[in-house]
This record gives sequence, structure tokens and C-alpha cells, in this order.
Amino acid sequence: MMSKNGFSRCGELYIDYLRQEGRHSTAHIYKNALFSFYRFCGRSNVSFRQVTRKCLRCYGQYLDECGLKPNTISTYMRMLRSIYNRGVEAGNAFYVPRLFSDVYTGVDVRQKKALPADELHRLLYEDPKSERLRRTQVIAALMFQFCGMSFADLAHLKQSALESNVLRYNRIKTKTPMSVEVLESAEELIEQLRNRQDALADCPNYLFDILRGGRTRKDERAYREYQSALRRFNNNLKELARALHLKSSVSSYTLRHSWATTAKYRGVAIEMISESLGHTSIKTTQIYLKGFELQERTEVNKGNLSYVRDYFASRRK
Repeated sequence: MMSKNGFSRCGELYIDYLRQEGRHSTAHIYKNALFSFYRFCGRSNVSFRQVTRKCLRCYGQYLDECGLKPNTISTYMRMLRSIYNRGVEAGNAFYVPRLFSDVYTGVDVRQKKALPADELHRLLYEDPKSERLRRTQVIAALMFQFCGMSFADLAHLKQSALESNVLRYNRIKTKTPMSVEVLESAEELIEQLRNRQDALADCPNYLFDILRGGRTRKDERAYREYQSALRRFNNNLKELARALHLKSSVSSYTLRHSWATTAKYRGVAIEMISESLGHTSIKTTQIYLKGFELQERTEVNKGNLSYVRDYFASRRK
């Protein structure tokens, strides 16, 4: 029987709260972290007293031996730390200084996921000779041409987001307001992917034919539909990479990372890259930096596109 004030119960209650808030993605991550910890502990009823520095060290070693990447290990540890802190705030656990100091909770910046420029060019411009893979290529191209937009943001764009050739939306992950000017090269791609169905009452009217939009965003079935679409896109993206004989591993995140890396290679200011991607945590000093205008971000976006599109032509000179 699960203790009403135990670590496990605290975690389960927070997961329920996230689901009620419609934050199904975050709830899913917490659930995975808890289930992983349960497997390590050999039980699903874990008390706060059992979460010790030694236990956490051993758990970290266990995750490493299971082959998990450092960033995944860090995510799981931060989820457990969050649950523990909630228990402390609720008076169900004693505060233990530096409880998580022996485990990894950072971000492994060595995990490079950007494509080399020649492979990025082939991914976005070479014909895969398959209608299904051409559709995947269109999605990938739009993500890149929309300043490295994430798949989640692209899939959830509403019809109302596009006005006077500018996309205005709030990021799914951070709620950061964003604006992206649609380049001329993206206009035909938008039409190829545009949703032609009428929206149902009280349901989102999506711009692209990626999600059906038959349920409200807070409905867990809508989250499951998105996860299915993301898995399908990633699988098709890997197949596209194989069809084009790319050596690098490719995922939906690769396109976002590649946009940022291309901009950095071209000497674009890190503040501009951060703002264009909708990041919120570059440095505290970024608060004092002047925001970049839409026109300036558009020029950076055009430069990135030209660099990749014309990669081979520039090499022949």
C-alpha cells in the first residue's frame, strides 16, 4: 500500500496535477522518471527516507549501465529532485543539504546533433524519389526556414498564426511569443502542407495537415496523437536520411540544432540565435540586451537558407 505522504505518492499526485493542467508532455517525463526509479528500487512504494545520497549515486550508476545518455540521466535526476523538494515544502520530508550533489543534473553540451552543411543541403534539397519522403522533406524544410522551429511548434501552428506573410505564435515549451517572416521559398511548401479541413467546434484550427485538430489541446488523446505524429516524422526522417545516403544520425531536433549551428558558423551573434530560437536562458545579462527586430531576424534566416541551398555551388568556386 502506498504511503499517503511518501515519495511515490507525492510524485503520483504531481503527475495527476500536470495532467489536469493539460501538461501531458511534462507529466509523461515525470512518469518515465518515476517508473525508472521504481525499477531500480524494486518496488513502487518508495518513502522519502529511502531517497538518500547513496541511493541516488547507485541509481545514477544503474542508469549509466543501462546505456542512457547523460542528458536523459540528468532529466530523471531533476524530476526526482523536484518531487523531493515538493515533499519538503509540504512538510512530508526533511530538508537534506546537497542531497543531489553527487549525481549529474547538468546538460551535456558535448552531444553535437547538427548536420554538416553538405548533408543538410542533401537532406533539404535532393529528391528522395518517394512521395511520402518528399512530404517529410517539406516538413523538414519548413522547420529550417522558420528559424529552426521545433516540430511541436510547427505541428500546433494555427491558421490564425499566419497573417500578412508573418507567423506569430507562442512556443509550446516556454510560451515565448515568436514572430517569423515567411520567406518566398517557403510559400509553396506551406501550400503543399496546408490543412484544408474545417475545424470542429472548440477545437484548434491547425495551419498544417499534421494533426487532425479534433480534440482540445488539454485532452490527453490530443497529446497521444501528437506523440504518434512525432514518432512517425522521426521514423520517416531517418528513412529519408538513408535514402539520401547521409552518414549522420537525423531527428526532429537535428534541424533546430543545425539552424543554430549554421548561424553560429556564419558569425551571427549568440543573442540573435537565442532570440530566434525562442530560448529563455542564455545568460542573465541577456535581459539587458536590446531585442532584435523582425527584419533583422529575417535577414539571418535568409542567410542561413542561402548558405545551405548554395553550399555545393560555393565550393566549386
